[in-house]
Amino acid sequence: MPPSRPDDHAFDRLSHDLDWNLLRTFMVIVQEGSITGAAARLYITQPAVSLALKRLEERLGRRLIDRGAGKFRVTAAGDVVFNEVVEVFGAVSRLGSLVRDVKEEVTGHVRILMTSRIQTDILDYVLRTFHQRYPQVTTRIDVMASADVHIALQQRVGSFGICLMREPIPGLTSEVLVHQTYRLYCGPDHHLFGKKDINLAELRHDNFVSFTSDQIDGALSPLALFRAREGFAGRVIGASANLEEVRRMIVCGLGIGPLPEHIAARDVDAGLLWELPPYEGIAPVDVHIIWNPDGRFNRAERAFIDELVGHVKGRPVEERVPSMKPRESP
Repeated sequence: MPPSRPDDHAFDRLSHDLDWNLLRTFMVIVQEGSITGAAARLYITQPAVSLALKRLEERLGRRLIDRGAGKFRVTAAGDVVFNEVVEVFGAVSRLGSLVRDVKEEVTGHVRILMTSRIQTDILDYVLRTFHQRYPQVTTRIDVMASADVHIALQQRVGSFGICLMREPIPGLTSEVLVHQTYRLYCGPDHHLFGKKDINLAELRHDNFVSFTSDQIDGALSPLALFRAREGFAGRVIGASANLEEVRRMIVCGLGIGPLPEHIAARDVDAGLLWELPPYEGIAPVDVHIIWNPDGRFNRAERAFIDELVGHVKGRPVEERVPSMKPRESP
């Protein structure tokens, strides 16, 4: 006797309650052409396979397979069910590869704490490609002194920064982003402007312009050590935490002062700055990516810092150099 046909309400319940294992068992029965073959393939007993088929037929209200002594025939209803189950099984089987191919959308806000005038193609490349990949992410760059970046990261006010660092900071992790060299310069009004073969001793009594972090315990301590070592006796007559303002004071003739060579290069070519000894430079001063490994990164910040550090790690020293971009006209 065939199973009773369910009414419309039963079909509605069926779409929610049907056991996928019953459908899969039925598919294997048809593929194997027998209850015995299906049991062997599924590693279950023949009675369990027969029971699964019976339960499916009862749920659908249709006989799916005519079976008896020496007889095994898939009914018209069974053909319909089999074809649909094969489609469903194929879709389920593809889920893994489909999910792997999907790029998870990253949203959120990236805040970068950074000292002024950091010029590096590496950072520019990561900013560009990261925005192209995750256009929904917003970005904010806060410019501040290196010491303020250090404090913000230690206090977990920020997640990561790009700045100068004199020595390792407890609790923070770092990676060198840019290797740069500081040199001494003067402006057009200085008495040594345009003069060649200058002796370092000629500078020792000149007024000096520098950075507020140009202290023995500051991020630019190599500059302070240089002045102390060479016996510079002039006054520090101008100072700023902002590189652009230090440059302005040097150009305007307040005193001689240090600048990264890649920043000063365009002004030298334009006749606004003149390089002074020592011609090998004062000191190398690296720019670091600094972050708190215990900081509370959002997904966007984590993705950005991973990408930026990933582009730097393993890169040779000679490739971690500033980008030489033309200065914009004032």
